[in-house]
Amino acid sequence: MAKLKINYVDAKLQNNSPIFKFGMVIFTVVLICIFLPKQPRFEYEFQKGKAWNHENLVSPYNFAILKTKEEMDKDRQQILKTVQPIYNLSLTVSKEQIDQFTTDIAEKWQSSQMDTVPSLKLDLYKGKGVELLNAVYNRGVMSLNNRYQTKGADNDKVSATDANYNFTLLNNNVAIQKNTVDCFSIDEANDFMQRNLDNDSRIVKKKWLAEVLKNYVTVNFIFNENLTEKVEQTALANISTTRGMVQKGELIAEKDKIINNETYQKLESLRKVFEDEAKITGNKNYVALGQFMLVGLAMTLLMVFFFFFRREIFNNNRLLAIVFIVILCMLGVLSWAIKMQISSLYFIPYCGVPIIFRILFDTRVSLNIHLLMVLISALFVPNSYDFVFLQFMSGLVAIYSIRTLVKREQFLISSLLILATYFVGYIGLTITRNGSLNNIYWTDLTPFVVSVGLTLLAYPLIYAFERLFGIVSDLTLMELTNSNSKLLRELSIKAPGTFQHSLQVANLAEAAIYKIGGSPLLVRAGALYHDIGKMINPLYFIENQKNGINPHQELTSEQSAQIIISHVLKGVEIARRHQLPEVVIDFIRTHHGTTRVDYFYNEFILNNPDKLVDETIFHYPGPIPISKETAVLMMADSVEAASRALKEPTQKSISNLVDKIIDHKLLQKQFQNANITMRDINDAALIFKNMLMSIHHVRIDYDLSKKKD
Repeated sequence: MAKLKINYVDAKLQNNSPIFKFGMVIFTVVLICIFLPKQPRFEYEFQKGKAWNHENLVSPYNFAILKTKEEMDKDRQQILKTVQPIYNLSLTVSKEQIDQFTTDIAEKWQSSQMDTVPSLKLDLYKGKGVELLNAVYNRGVMSLNNRYQTKGADNDKVSATDANYNFTLLNNNVAIQKNTVDCFSIDEANDFMQRNLDNDSRIVKKKWLAEVLKNYVTVNFIFNENLTEKVEQTALANISTTRGMVQKGELIAEKDKIINNETYQKLESLRKVFEDEAKITGNKNYVALGQFMLVGLAMTLLMVFFFFFRREIFNNNRLLAIVFIVILCMLGVLSWAIKMQISSLYFIPYCGVPIIFRILFDTRVSLNIHLLMVLISALFVPNSYDFVFLQFMSGLVAIYSIRTLVKREQFLISSLLILATYFVGYIGLTITRNGSLNNIYWTDLTPFVVSVGLTLLAYPLIYAFERLFGIVSDLTLMELTNSNSKLLRELSIKAPGTFQHSLQVANLAEAAIYKIGGSPLLVRAGALYHDIGKMINPLYFIENQKNGINPHQELTSEQSAQIIISHVLKGVEIARRHQLPEVVIDFIRTHHGTTRVDYFYNEFILNNPDKLVDETIFHYPGPIPISKETAVLMMADSVEAASRALKEPTQKSISNLVDKIIDHKLLQKQFQNANITMRDINDAALIFKNMLMSIHHVRIDYDLSKKKD
């Protein structure tokens, strides 16, 4: 594993005392136990469609069999069909409308110039209108409610017969049973009045009176939605949730027999009865003790993993704090969701945990923490096998899908892969359990979509953890390696030769790290910024000199050496001024290690043979490389710079040059603090040779006559 990308803002903030460390562990275990439910769990795990893997189960007592969700839904539908809607009779409506008609008729009579016809009598038309309105309102006017109309078989159309339904009419708290066929709709009332007028020979202006009367017909049977809903809820509350009984001593499940629907429902009913009784009779103190032992065991194993395989995390309480905070938050959310009885626990973005730890740390850390989280969660959830299977599989996909983070689009790809895993896993479990596609409720896939959407919130959380705990993630490194960043643009303008050198070193180092293992993003970022100190005096470095002008000719060897060496210290100052992470600054500090500026040292010896030499003047201050990545950068930097001085680059000259430079670094013990092996160094050297030959367009000799027999 590459060295963890840790950036400490203040060393005083690192409280790494063992007492504080194990105090955090115990505190985390106690909090998790507080989150866990405090009643005993049913001792059997079972699945519909699977064999019963325990001994024969005999009922320990009498209990009722719970109805399935489908049975309850069917009962609810039947009950709702028996509940009649309730309407209120409004006497004020009919009185107000008839009174308004008798008031308005005279004005309408006059405005229509009916008074100019001597044979037409106003009182006759008024009396007829009042008679018809009374007949309509006495029978009742209502608006039909589609909810209570029966659907026809063809295309869901409502037939004339199916459109009517029974209802209860309340008149001064007296209930009357009626049917809509005995009442009018507004259109039916208008038609009734028109037919009556057509049969009355006394009324000459039939159409005029019919149009006038339409304005005074409105609903007087008013639907009472609140009271109807209360009656429905009361009826639903009285539905029995059980069907049949299991007697004490009755065989419930037989060993190795498949659990069918009936057996599954009996087992579910027994589990519910057991847990309900355990809440009353179980000793919560013993339950809490058992939970403490289980959670403590899981946390101990996690700490053992850190101790043996990730010592840098074990020794760093700030990193442990991140782990414990994320675990506590996720389990706290899960506990809250169970207590709130949300419709599905799969709404919770569980895959956010492995994504966070994969980006902040590495694959093995992420996998171990995710496994611990899933196993502890199994103590919370019902149907724990399904939960563990789906969450563990999707967590693996989340970890594998971001194995190497080089593009932000990988977040979306990762989310789609996680969603596909959820879908395949859920459908597979359902088919295995029921042996049919008919029992797949596609709405049950919605929680997975929501969960994956919420998982994307992991990415802003990663930024928060970076700022709070001083960790540099691959996301930050991706931003730093953007050549359009402010500092790299400044480098390309002030020291263009150095910038091109840095790009070539980045390519060499990245290719080597891909081969030998490590963080390609980290080494690329370090390579791009390792020489930013040369911006201060760019012309003193040969790659930036123009027209053969060399300012070192005006300086002594000691002065020249100090200017060359100063680019390391100046680079550190610039990097800190621009708030680069310390893990990137490490590349600036170590890319020359404690080596000597041989050119000016030898020049000094040549020009001053009788003078004592203070070698510290010609040595870089160090430190030497402290990781595989910084060691590879030192080699890549040296071989790239030296290859530029080759007058005739050939396969042999480049190979000899790389070997000579790396051997020299080894003799100077520059890699003794880096976790790099000789095999890694040889592999990196081979990568450098091949890439340098490509850069310098060296042709490989394919002369077969030179091949030995």
